[in-house]
Order: sequence, then structure tokens, then C-alpha cells
Amino acid sequence: MKMMKSLIGAAAAIALSGTALTAVSAEDIAITGGTAYTNGGKGKVENATILMSDGKIVSVASGGDVPSGYRTVDASGKWVTTGFMAASGSIGLGEVGSWADNSDASAAKAKDGIALDVKYGLNPRNTRVEITRIEGVTHALSHFSSAKDQWVGTGAVVRLAGDTPGEMIIKNQAMIYLDADEGSARSNGGSRSVLWPAIIKKLKDAKPKDEAEKEDKEGDDKKDKKPKEKSVAEKNLAALFAGDTSLVVYAHRVTDIEQAIALKEMFGFKVIVMGAREAWMVADKLAAASIPVVLNPHDNLPSRFDMLASTGANAARLNAAGVKIAFSPVDTSNTRLLPQAAGNAVAMGLPWEAAVDAMTVNPAEIFGVSGTYGTMATGKDADVVVWNGDPLELMTSPDAVFIAGEQIPLVSRQTKLRDRYLNIPRAPGLN
Repeated sequence: MKMMKSLIGAAAAIALSGTALTAVSAEDIAITGGTAYTNGGKGKVENATILMSDGKIVSVASGGDVPSGYRTVDASGKWVTTGFMAASGSIGLGEVGSWADNSDASAAKAKDGIALDVKYGLNPRNTRVEITRIEGVTHALSHFSSAKDQWVGTGAVVRLAGDTPGEMIIKNQAMIYLDADEGSARSNGGSRSVLWPAIIKKLKDAKPKDEAEKEDKEGDDKKDKKPKEKSVAEKNLAALFAGDTSLVVYAHRVTDIEQAIALKEMFGFKVIVMGAREAWMVADKLAAASIPVVLNPHDNLPSRFDMLASTGANAARLNAAGVKIAFSPVDTSNTRLLPQAAGNAVAMGLPWEAAVDAMTVNPAEIFGVSGTYGTMATGKDADVVVWNGDPLELMTSPDAVFIAGEQIPLVSRQTKLRDRYLNIPRAPGLN
């Protein structure tokens, strides 16, 4: 990300809004006087002094002095957290879902879904980016929504700032997406009896050969032709078996979730279950297999037969069983509402601390970016939000948002439209 050392005034910041680079500064900043949560929903520090320099967290301490040269942001009486992360969605890949011309989230004609890479479709100037980040959601997992078959490409962990896809992406190919719900079974063979054997065969074919098999294969290659260069899809599957990425299985019905658990037992790679309306029914099995779950806290009623056991208590029950959970938004357009969805999970029994964990430290660990994001630890990226109250309450909003140490103007296309039409002259009859 391009760092700007000089302080840009508010007018200039507003002028920049609508472009990818909307940051005010990445100067040395001290946030003082607030109540900070340094480790997800834990690590509470009263009267905190948070020092940020060159885009990184320098220190977090109760009280303490502000070094010379730091700009001070007064957070007295306010709450301070790590910027939240939505652990699913297609942010940056399209503006309006039903308008195909601007959507790169679906690839119905792709020859090989496993090779799909979001970096080619990611748009830093997508209006959803600024609408989302000014609500305190600073990071997201961005992935495809559909493809030709059950293999729906790879996904990237992105920060919602930057001038180029490369500047947005923290970790590319953080997962391989496998659609294994009822709809996928209908579209890929007409039955789960076709879908799951096809999935297992694909993975068995991609499983690394043992040394004897490898020597035989190399011998055959020498006899017949030169060794083939691996395709992108083959490289992605090799990364899965090497432990460098994870398989995200999108499924709701408990039997499909049990198939996902079986995949991990069969092949040994990292598995994440997403969607997971009926996951609470096998919470103990998921915990024993160390399989995290990404779920939407708003999902409390079934809309299909593969999610009859939907309940708003899903997150609380999984957390109580020891399953690591992260939250997805209701849909990509409403990613900004993630903190309020988390508040619903708290209302249904999830501890507040665990709800904040599910939007910070947990997704960072699940998708392999905890080295730079997820907590307010020394040396990590300065992704920090100052809230005017409890961030999970409906009427709370951010007073300041920092992404990698750069303060983001709280301006979006929506706020501009609000301001434009707020005080327009009206006909007397409308007053």
C-alpha cells in the first residue's frame, strides 16, 4: 500500500473518495484514552495508549506517554478493536449481483474451477469496498460464488484498501472452494451419490504419489514423453496436500458435513466447513477433528430441506463445544452489517468475547494470516477501529478506521448521496 507521510486535510480526503487510495495518512499516530481489546474480544486495556508507526502496531499500554511527533486521536469514552473480517463473500468482484456485465464472481464457463484466481477480477474501486470499511469491516475473504461444477475456484484474504489487487491481497489462494450442498448435488449429477464419489475421485487422483509410484510414473514419462508441467489446478491441489491452503466445503445438511469430516480423515489436509446450518448437530465431531466453521449468525430458519435444523443458536453451541468459528455476512452487499449480525449471535447465547474473536483472531488463524492481522500485537499491521460504543450494538458506528496505519475517510458513495439530497429545495406541498 502506498504510504503517505504528510497529513492531508479533510477537504482533500473527501476529494479522494471514490478512488482506491482514500487514506488520510500513514503517519505516526497515538490513539489515547479508550478501552482497547487487543486479542479479539479479550486483552482488555483501560485508558489505552495505542502507538502506530509506519503501518504497524508499536505498543498498547494503559496510560503511558505519547512520543514526540505522533498525532493524537482522542478515544476517551470509546471502544477500540482490531478491524473486523468477513470470512466469506465476493467483495471486490462485482457491484450488483444480478448485472452480469460487472460481475467477476461467477465463472459458469470455466473449464477448470480449481484454477480460478480472484486476483484477475478484484477491483479496488468497487463501491462495496468503501461502503463496507467505513462500518469497521476492514478485511474479508473474497471468493467466487459459482462456477461450472462443484469446484468454485480459490479465494483470497484481502484488506479493504489499496490501489491495486496486489495491494489489497494479504494472502492469495488461501482456500479452494468446494460447493457440496443440495443445489450442487442437483447441478452435478442429480444426486449426492454422484457428487461425493466425483469429489473423492478428484482428490484421490491429485493425492501425491508415494516414492515407488513416483519412480514408476517418472519411468513411464521418460519412455513416452517429457514430464508434463503441472497445470494451475494441479498446483493448487498440490498446495492443499502440502498444507499451504485449505479446502472450504460449503454444506448445510449434517450428513454432508460428516462427509467433509471424512475427507479430512481420508486425506489429512486442512478442511473448513462453510454455511453449516446443521453443524451444531455434530459439534463434538467437528471439534475432535479440529475443523473450523464459517457461518452466518442470521441463519435461524430453513429455506431448503438440507437445512431443516437451522437455529440462531448454531454459533453458541459450536463455540461451547470447542469449535473455532468465524462469521460470514448475510450477503456480499451487506458485508458492512457483520458486527450487527454478530450481535444477534450474542443475543442467542454466544459470549461477547467469542463473537469479537469470530471477526478478528479466529478468521486470521483459520485462513493463515495471523502473522500480520487479527490482534493488536506489536509488529502486526495497524488495522484498528475506534467505535463510539459497543461495536455489536445496532446504533454504534466507527469514529475512526485505520487500515495498515492509514486513516480511512468515513466517506462512501452512499454518504455523498445522503449529503447531496439532504437539504435540496422542495416544493411547498412536500414539506
